[in-house]
This record gives sequence, C-alpha cells and structure tokens, in this order.
Amino acid sequence: MRIEDLYPGFIRLHILHHASAGPIFGLWIIEELARHGYHLSPGTLYPILHSLERSGYLTSQRQLANGRSRRVYAITQEGQSALDTVKVKVRELFSELWEDQNS
Repeated sequence: MRIEDLYPGFIRLHILHHASAGPIFGLWIIEELARHGYHLSPGTLYPILHSLERSGYLTSQRQLANGRSRRVYAITQEGQSALDTVKVKVRELFSELWEDQNS
C-alpha cells in the first residue's frame, strides 16, 4: 500500500472544510490542496467533486468569471452536518495519535 492510498478521506474533508467557508471552484481547490501536499490533476479532482455533489454534500452552479464560465461549488446543509460530525471523529483520532506519541 502506498501512503497516497490513505489520502482520499483527507482530501474530501479539505474540500468540505473550504466549501463551508465559502464557494470554491476547481482550480482554486487544486492549488489549495497542493499547499497541503496533495497534488491532484483536474481528472482526479472533478470526479471527487461530482461524487460529493451526488452524495448531497455539495451543490454547484455555473458562474461567469473574467468572461469565462466555471462551476462553483457550495456546501449543503447535509454537507455541513456531515463535516461537523466528522470533525468530532477527527479530533478523537488526532487526540489518540498525539496521546500515543507522548507516552
């Protein structure tokens, strides 16, 4: 197993987190994820965004920006609820990880 095989859940959480702060779009989230060490191509990112949308966690609409059309994603109420629930689980996991490190 490669370390990258563990990333998909983190990537989805990053996307939901940023969408909870305001609308996001593909290129911006690709660049933001790269800042955290996740290097995704559009061919990898867009299926994730579409999956989150099909699951009801994101919604999207087309917007014009600089004369170009782009799809902008926003978190839904269901997505925010899922994010809030997962944040509790992440906090528990990180607490255990750091607790084990301090032993």
